[in-house]
Formats: sequence, C-alpha cells, structure tokens
Amino acid sequence: MPRSAGDPTTVTLDAIARPSGGFAMVAMDQRESLRTMFDAAGVPRTDDSVVDFKVAVARELGPLASGFLIDRGPAFERVRGSVLSSSTGLVLATDSLVQDVGGPVEETGLDDVVLGSGFDLRGVAALKLLLIWRRDSRRQDRVELAQRFVAEARRRGVLSVLEPVARPAAEEDTATWDLDDAIVEAAHELSGLGADLYKAQVPQAGRGPLTTLDAACERLGAVVRGPWVVLSQGVDPGDFERAVGAACRGGASGFLAGRALWSDVVGSADVDAALRAVAVPRLRRLIEVVDAEARPWRQAWASS
Repeated sequence: MPRSAGDPTTVTLDAIARPSGGFAMVAMDQRESLRTMFDAAGVPRTDDSVVDFKVAVARELGPLASGFLIDRGPAFERVRGSVLSSSTGLVLATDSLVQDVGGPVEETGLDDVVLGSGFDLRGVAALKLLLIWRRDSRRQDRVELAQRFVAEARRRGVLSVLEPVARPAAEEDTATWDLDDAIVEAAHELSGLGADLYKAQVPQAGRGPLTTLDAACERLGAVVRGPWVVLSQGVDPGDFERAVGAACRGGASGFLAGRALWSDVVGSADVDAALRAVAVPRLRRLIEVVDAEARPWRQAWASS
C-alpha cells in the first residue's frame, strides 16, 4: 500500500509537486534515444554535447518544474550540485535499459549502481523505474520487478515513480492490438503495487476528437489506484497540451514529460535561447493547465 500522506516521518509527494498538489515535471533521463535525436538533427553528438544539452534543459526549465527527472550519467552531478533550485524535486532514473542503437527500449531491469549501498542519494526526492509491459511469458516477472523497485525506494526513504510502457507481445497481431486497452490493463495490474506515483501513457496518443480523448482518459482514471501523471512519449508536441488537459479531467494529477517540451530544440545553434523561446512557453502553458484542472495528489490517495 502507498505510504500515508499524513505521516510526518515519511517523505510525501509534496517534494515533487506544485503548491496546487499537481505535478509539472520535466524528464531528461533519455540515453540512447537522445543520441539518436542528435543524429536525426544532423549535429555532432559527443558525450560533452549530450551532457551540455541535459544541463541546459535543467537550467532553463528546472526553475519552473515541480520535479526534474535525470539518469545517473555525467549530467547528474552537475544538475544536482548547482543547477536545480531547492524548490524542484530531483527524480533519478533507476532503470537499466536493454536497447539497440537507434532502437526502442525492449526491456528494463533495476540499476545495481543506483541501488548499490555506496551510491549517494543526497538531494534525490524520488526514484523512477521504466517498465516495458507485455502480455507475454515474462509478465509476472515484471510485476515482481515493480514490487522490488517500490520496496527498494521505500527502504532508502525516497519516493517511487513507476512508468509502465505498453507494447505488443511478439505473438500478438499488431494490426488488431489496441494501445488503449493495453494501457488500461497495465494500470489495473501495476498501479496497486504501492508506488507513490504512477506514470501512464496518454490514451489515443493524444489525438482524435476531444470528446473521445476525454472518454479514454476517464476510462484509464477509473482503474488507476492513487495519483497518476502522463508521459509524452508518442504524443506530438502540438497535441500534448490538450492531452494533459484531457488526462487531468480524467483524474490525472499532471505530467512528467520530456520530448513534448524540448525535442525540437535538439540541434539548435543556441540551445539556451531556443529553450527560452520554445520550451519555456510550452511548460508555462502546461503548468496553467495543471493548476486549473489536475486532481491534487492527496485527493487521489484519499479516494484510492
């Protein structure tokens, strides 16, 4: 079961939430996928350029965000040490990724380095686990992986953010496989495992008539236990604001998003200026949506 919001001895989701009780969080934990974006933009993607981009996103968007997600790569120490303000909760990815160069993440596990006894979690408010969800022979293994993750986060005194991403199994017919059905089924199976925050894909990929999108989000919200947010993977940046609004009307408490905010800034000659011109206004508009329409996380816990 989730930790009690009223227990003063435990960290609560206020550490990564806005004063309204909603979440407006920025994701910058992309690894191979970010390098692929650099390649697609036709710009050099040295280790330094990737790190500098992550730090720039933290510098420009971090002051507005209620939480900032990053991996344990070289940018982590720079972001933790001097870039993020104390009002922005630091979320650390604890997923190890099975991913071919240029391809999607196929499987995940727990990062033994982050969860090792010698790793310094100073300043970290929450850990995040990406979980690839499929209807295959490893389904129960992934449930157990999520349970271990929640227990490890709790043992270390930090919050847990569980992020399932639904994919068809090899034996399923992709022509008839339904993403929305899979998102709902995954939420029914995984959102009750005790994670402090559940991170879901946007139904309908954020597209289609608003009435249809609202209905799909309400369907998802009806099965999620506890507070939840949406991610932006698979959603066009131009559709994400309406998608967040629909998710919030369906019971979501906000978003934790990366690419919908900053993907089209990759490759800019002046990254800081491009972030200020493009990504910052997007984030401000999304924050307005969250403050107006998101379900405060304490309400979500109380009704779960």
